[in-house]
Amino acid sequence: MNFTHLILVLCNTLILVSGQFLWKIGMERQADAFSSVFSVVKLFFTPFIFSGLAMYGLATVLWLFILTKVPLSIAYPLQSSAYVIAVVGAFFIFGESITPWKIAGVCFIMLGVSIIGLSEMR
Repeated sequence: MNFTHLILVLCNTLILVSGQFLWKIGMERQADAFSSVFSVVKLFFTPFIFSGLAMYGLATVLWLFILTKVPLSIAYPLQSSAYVIAVVGAFFIFGESITPWKIAGVCFIMLGVSIIGLSEMR
């Protein structure tokens, strides 16, 4: 895997996390999102939810391209950087706390991914 592939996987991850943030913002603005089937369908066409869906669509196309260039056993673990981005982003965007347990959990995830990556390099 070369540097360009790494950047593509990280861009894909950023797009996915951004889509999640848009969904979270969109859902915070919906009081009765699941009150009826109609409200669920209507939900998909709200600006934040629709934008998040579009980002996921873009990320899927990018992921399909990535899969033609990068072994899945390397690309997929790299996407776990989403956990770090989500915890930090949730702190800044939504005011969520960063607890020692969250830090420990993210560190364990990253340690596991590093072990997977190192095993692939051998």
